[in-house]
Amino acid sequence: MSSEVKGGRRAQLEHTGLRPGWTTGACATAATTAAYTALLTGEFPDPVTITLPKGQTPSFALAVEELGDGHAMAGVVKDAGDDPDVTHGALVRVTVRRLPAGTGVVFKAGPGVGTVTRPGLPLPVGEPAVNPVPRQMMRDHVAEVAARHGGPGDVEITVSVDHGEEIARSTWNPRLGILGGLSILGTTGIVVPYSCSAWIDSIRRGVDVARAAGRTHVAGCTGSTSEKTVVAEYGLPEDALLDMGDFAGAVLKYIRRHPVDRLTICGGFAKLSKLAAGHLDLHSARSQVDKGFLAELARRGGAEEALAAEVADANTGLAALQSCLAAGVPLGDLVATTARDEALTVLRGAPVVVDVICIDRAGTVVGRSAPA
Repeated sequence: MSSEVKGGRRAQLEHTGLRPGWTTGACATAATTAAYTALLTGEFPDPVTITLPKGQTPSFALAVEELGDGHAMAGVVKDAGDDPDVTHGALVRVTVRRLPAGTGVVFKAGPGVGTVTRPGLPLPVGEPAVNPVPRQMMRDHVAEVAARHGGPGDVEITVSVDHGEEIARSTWNPRLGILGGLSILGTTGIVVPYSCSAWIDSIRRGVDVARAAGRTHVAGCTGSTSEKTVVAEYGLPEDALLDMGDFAGAVLKYIRRHPVDRLTICGGFAKLSKLAAGHLDLHSARSQVDKGFLAELARRGGAEEALAAEVADANTGLAALQSCLAAGVPLGDLVATTARDEALTVLRGAPVVVDVICIDRAGTVVGRSAPA
């Protein structure tokens, strides 16, 4: 396939001309790898190379390093590429300390990294806000360094971000009950940059490529996890996958004018609850999860008033979903079905069958609509 007709997520990014960057999770993993290597060998690798979840092997220059008695610290400056990320330029530091044999890997929040204080997030209350995928990346690299240099792999990892508490005031962390600083995030290690005009243009190009290739079923995905889900569900080829990001409206409006037989929309439960509530731009800065709306959906699904009140007062959309799942109320299906109906409204009778799949952060399907 020539470069003129490439489709899929990578082709969309190439078409925008925007430079991708690295997540705080990737930076913390690089700093962890360098610090633990120095702890075992006395030397910091610089640059330090890591392996990301999809197999990429970027290298990171060290901005700071320190080797002490039983500990080592390394720091990496985050480069968010062309994305307007508030953490661009932040210095992510990791201090690695030896622990007794059999302890495993323990995570601590240093200055500038938040602590979880409310339920409904993918980490228990009291834990440092280092998300599950970055934790696994750091564990994997600790194990690799230990195997390479004969270390035990039992370490305490303290992640810090210079000025992180100040930067976090510009994020949703305080509202979510993540106090004291930033979260260490990322599921792929790569920051995909979003210029609204460039990305919407890339969506349109993706639809054109899919139609030219004869695809009758395409999927609008909010990210890499939802992309994996629709591939597993439907076996769609790469050029049938549209990296929708937050721009649900752009996908629907373009497909209204350039129909395909079937459109699947797949994304996180909370994000798609915004579509269900009528928002076509799903970015957190431009639309929020409406817990009152979710409570009303729960009532339609048979929730008693006490449960509806719990949903309305939930810390996050995920917490609302978990409460309903425990009570046997199919909030995920209700959100998916309502989002599908909202999509059909935007399509204005275009000959397109639509279904919606809601997933959690791990990619587990937590709600789906029937095709209509």
